[in-house]
Amino acid sequence: MTYTTHHFDRFEDVRSALADPALVPERPAAADGPPGASVAWLRATVARFSHGEPHRRRRALVEAEVARLAPESLREAAAVVPGEDTRVTVVRTLAGALGMAQPAAVAQAVIAVAGVYFGGEDAAADEAVARLVRWPAAPTQDGPGSTQDGPGCPSDEPVSTQGGPGTPSAGSEAATEPVRPSDDAALESAAGRIGLLVQACEATAALVETAAGNERLPLSRVLRDLPPVRNMRRVAAGATRVAGRAIAEGDVVLLDLAAANRAHPVPLTFGAPPRICPGRAHALALADGLLRRPLTPFARLHHGAHPLLLPNAWDCASAAALAEQGFAAVGTTSLGVAAAAGLPDGAAATAEATVSLARRLGTGRFLFTVDAEGGFSDDVAEVAALARALYEAGAAGINLEDGRPDGTLAPMELHAAKIAAVKEVAPALFVNARTDTHWASRHEDETEMRLALYEQSGADGVFVPGLSDPAAIAELTSALVVPLNILYNPAGPTLAELASLGVRRVSLGSLLYRRALAAAVGAATGIRDGRPTDPAAPSYAEVQALAYARRVPDPAEAP
Repeated sequence: MTYTTHHFDRFEDVRSALADPALVPERPAAADGPPGASVAWLRATVARFSHGEPHRRRRALVEAEVARLAPESLREAAAVVPGEDTRVTVVRTLAGALGMAQPAAVAQAVIAVAGVYFGGEDAAADEAVARLVRWPAAPTQDGPGSTQDGPGCPSDEPVSTQGGPGTPSAGSEAATEPVRPSDDAALESAAGRIGLLVQACEATAALVETAAGNERLPLSRVLRDLPPVRNMRRVAAGATRVAGRAIAEGDVVLLDLAAANRAHPVPLTFGAPPRICPGRAHALALADGLLRRPLTPFARLHHGAHPLLLPNAWDCASAAALAEQGFAAVGTTSLGVAAAAGLPDGAAATAEATVSLARRLGTGRFLFTVDAEGGFSDDVAEVAALARALYEAGAAGINLEDGRPDGTLAPMELHAAKIAAVKEVAPALFVNARTDTHWASRHEDETEMRLALYEQSGADGVFVPGLSDPAAIAELTSALVVPLNILYNPAGPTLAELASLGVRRVSLGSLLYRRALAAAVGAATGIRDGRPTDPAAPSYAEVQALAYARRVPDPAEAP
């Protein structure tokens, strides 16, 4: 039978094809191999080369596998060994995190399999599959399978393997009689783990090597301009249509991802939507860890075990009081700063007050980030100069928004240019790029495109105030490379729920300022009207002490 080959390179067409469940990766032709002992069996058993119910079941196994790994732990565990093949480093780290014994030996076996995973046959690769299926868990003091000592740490496993590639060393724990899978479910689970390692071996290693050669490019820009996978081949498992074109069952569909990415800022590569890879966040964290691009103390707060909860202050006393309660960092609220100065918020009227507050906060002992509206100007050079002044005052970050007072949005190219200019003059300043697509402007359909362009322009994080729908939040975090910031909404998801959706920073915005105003007015009117009032309040001396407690000691003032 003759089949037709279809080529697509337009962004909309490629994205439509990737979202079509009838178009699936083509499994390389090969004779069936013995269960659990051949690359042919592996291809026939992993989620990547299956569709329908088998694909859903196998994907769920992989999702469960990666769900027990925190991306941040992979970032921390990643360690470069001089002279080591990047593929070995990637697989060694991931295998260690998965609790597999002798991660370096696992890496050698996986590399052998990867060589023919997408086509070809090799007896050594078949043997490597058989070994990987039976590979035991790493022994620890807490028992087999425990990873209490830290996943994938180089000190847990020497890089060299005396027994040859993929072969556990004689006398090692991995050389003992392993537990053998005895049923189809166990074999399917083992296949999912091997497939995860193989794809990390190739795609993640390629991303690391490409990004290492382009140090000035944000990782998101590397994914768009220099994707590890530039083309995809799909086969139609059933009749369908793409861009109005009829695709018959068995037809081949070739997708030019690189061309599609050149025409649109939202990348379609590396497991991004619409065909989301379950391990995408983990692969990006692992790549980021191996690249070892420097992170400031404030940036590191966005990659901890829990999201950064950022309370927003409006003056020195409120900032110092919040820092004294143990908050790792404090933001400012443009509404609070503007209202305290008797000026409108969002009207580019508070540049002087904002810089003045930053200079006072800069004498403190705490990290702080500044809400600078849209940079108080549409002149890119002026915005860069403002950012530099804030950084020199001691600010660890800046919040730049694309919303305007009339409810419109600034052109995304202009906002992207502001971000790039700020990073040029103050590389260590954490730029949190805010889009108001879900705020006053209600241009939700632009959110994805704007965030993609902002992170590719150098933003260290992105912020979408007004977004509270869990499904929409999860969709954004699955597509982003940088941390997502959400504005806390008392009626929206809880902190724990936001964390589970992948949110890395939660801001309180003007909430504290507005509640403080309400408390002050409530106390005054309560006293006037004879109503009981809450007597809890810091004393005069305690408020006075905040001004001194927050200051960094000046050596000139030493006795």
